[in-house]
Amino acid sequence: MNEMKILVVEDDRSVSSLITTTLKLNQYNYISAGTGNEAISLCASHHPDLILLDLGLPDIDGIEVIRTIRTWSGAVIIIISARGEDSDKIAALDSGADDYLTKPFSIEELLARIRAAQRRMQYIRAGREENPVFTNGDLSIDYTSRQVTLAGKEVRLTAIEYRLLTLLCANVGKVLTHSYIIDQIWGGGVETDIISLRVYMTSLRKKLKAAQPDFSLIETHIGIGYQMLRIS
Repeated sequence: MNEMKILVVEDDRSVSSLITTTLKLNQYNYISAGTGNEAISLCASHHPDLILLDLGLPDIDGIEVIRTIRTWSGAVIIIISARGEDSDKIAALDSGADDYLTKPFSIEELLARIRAAQRRMQYIRAGREENPVFTNGDLSIDYTSRQVTLAGKEVRLTAIEYRLLTLLCANVGKVLTHSYIIDQIWGGGVETDIISLRVYMTSLRKKLKAAQPDFSLIETHIGIGYQMLRIS
């Protein structure tokens, strides 16, 4: 049995059964909830590593569930929803979700997203054990609290922006290709392309520059990818 604990939050019984059966066949440890309040309660008592969350719940909206859980939990949250509008995706990601999968979805893609989340968690845990704080020039990341500071100022990032930054920091000095970044952050999901990556990277850079206008640690390699420069 896989050690990762997964919380499935889905009120549609057929979809919930499909997801839980898939998890069981792939030897994942899981619990399930059919409402938002039940999900919050189970998250508080069982401390899952990963949450598969539907937004259209019968009692409270999934966005509110994300915001509540994010007040204490750093669990990876993957949205599985029939809402496919960009505004819905942005609202979920800005509220603290890590990934977004639109219904109908393939089992293969769901498993790929879960595996990508596992890799991220393993990387984060390894980084915390080796060194809980990363520094590069005026940039500092506390992996334990997920706090990013630049020139002494706190920089508030969305979940994906934070993962992009920590991925670059984990490979400081290396040029990471677009495809490598997409695979590591989104698990190679078909919904994410280079243009989407550029949008997230632009947003990340904008927030960093707001804290330090002359920030230039992230270098673009046109047609290839991005690199975090090392400040000696």
